[in-house]
Amino acid sequence: MTDTASATLAGQADTTPPPQVWPTLRARDARALIRFLVDAFGFEETAVYADGDVVHHAELSWPLGGGIMLGSARAANDQDPWPLQPGSFGAYVVTDQPDELLARATAAGAEVFMPLHETDYGSREFAGRDPEGNRWSFGTYRGEPRKPRT
Repeated sequence: MTDTASATLAGQADTTPPPQVWPTLRARDARALIRFLVDAFGFEETAVYADGDVVHHAELSWPLGGGIMLGSARAANDQDPWPLQPGSFGAYVVTDQPDELLARATAAGAEVFMPLHETDYGSREFAGRDPEGNRWSFGTYRGEPRKPRT
């Protein structure tokens, strides 16, 4: 965990368990997408199970918590129980440093289609595409506080 993330999380009194929802996607070139997401957006490679260029399962962690899972797209004639189309994924990811992340993403060749801006709900964010066409929005908005359970 980064020093910034530690400081941010230490000030929260939320006792919510670690994230248990993992968005998933498929990629035409999963190994190249993994490298891009690590290099351009700052994900951390946690696990990759593969045979050569075919990635059966990969996990990429986000430094502030949570992450994504991905794998190689399957052939159209394959009996795929999870037939997601490459390039059809979209996600919003929380970052404490959108300016720095934008610079990193741009330097790594990310296509930025929404420049860094302030939103009316208090976020500073930008959006871009990865080489597969998936859309990623990065911003400071952490969502509304959860209501207490009764």
